[in-house]
Amino acid sequence: MNRTQLFKKLLPGFIPLFVFIAADEIWGTKIGLFVAIGVGLAELLFIGFKEKRFDKFILFDTLLLVSLGAISILLDNDIFFKLKPGLIELILVAVLAVSAFSKVNVIGLMGQRYLKDATFNDAQLTQMRKSLKYLFYIFGGHTILVFYSTFFMSKTAWAFISGGLFYILFGAYFLFELYSQRKKRKQLADEEWVPLVDEKGKVIGQAPRSQVHNGSKLLHPVVHLHVINRNKAILLQKRPITKDIQPGRWDTAVGGHISAGETLEQALKKEASEEIGLKNFSAKLHKAYKWESDVESEFIYMFITFDYKNYHVHSDEVEEARFWTRKQIENNLGEGIFTPNFESEFEILKELKLI
Repeated sequence: MNRTQLFKKLLPGFIPLFVFIAADEIWGTKIGLFVAIGVGLAELLFIGFKEKRFDKFILFDTLLLVSLGAISILLDNDIFFKLKPGLIELILVAVLAVSAFSKVNVIGLMGQRYLKDATFNDAQLTQMRKSLKYLFYIFGGHTILVFYSTFFMSKTAWAFISGGLFYILFGAYFLFELYSQRKKRKQLADEEWVPLVDEKGKVIGQAPRSQVHNGSKLLHPVVHLHVINRNKAILLQKRPITKDIQPGRWDTAVGGHISAGETLEQALKKEASEEIGLKNFSAKLHKAYKWESDVESEFIYMFITFDYKNYHVHSDEVEEARFWTRKQIENNLGEGIFTPNFESEFEILKELKLI
């Protein structure tokens, strides 16, 4: 659930309070209380009839208005009533605190409940928690100010702080978020985008390449191509020492991301040409599976080709390439010479009896 949707959910519950503030100035506390309660009940009926649901927040707000207003009238002291907006916001701050700093993301659960089709991946949940922390600090400070104005400031100042200032702060933060998101999108405009997939390989979105390598574990598709010669030796490439991931290790002959809008075949031909200069080859898809490392999650499409004669290293993406026999590989497994992903696929190749 984003900030705008949260705002829309909370706004109706606060309306009786602001109606009371206005009516109290015109007709006094008792009449203002009855008017505000009437508005709250009317809201409940309207939402129940129009949206076919019962808004518990409006009911809670109205009942709290009744109880604090009654205490205020009976004791002839409006201090209890003035505490109401602070108490309401204190509940909101508590929800924000739990959502931002614990494993139970209440706001996220609300989003999935009210927005039936809403799903949040790990990166979105991380960003949501970051935003909720900001909101916690903003409204936590505002709540303290509401309580301070209740006891030490004029009624006019209290009315502004407990009412209008809340929405001013909310609006300012919303504009800040909007500006930040636009700035971020502009920075990512020239970056390569890759598809995001579920664990069955179905495309569910897309993200900049940098975001799938930053530990977010956003699942994205890649192609691997194993090149095998007539002696069942397998071609491996050595990753440059300058690589961020698995530098200096021997890896699958071809491996690369599928770009947004690209087909499997297009990606495979592009990566094979770019990395080992291999063209005009035929390949067969043997396995599709999920692989997770410390920094990323990949959905790998594993291809195999026996067209090996025309390869040549011509890119700084590959330091060198040569054929390895099964025995040579087995003698060096677990020694840090190969990438963990290749060692895993080597076992698949043995199961398929291709080497």
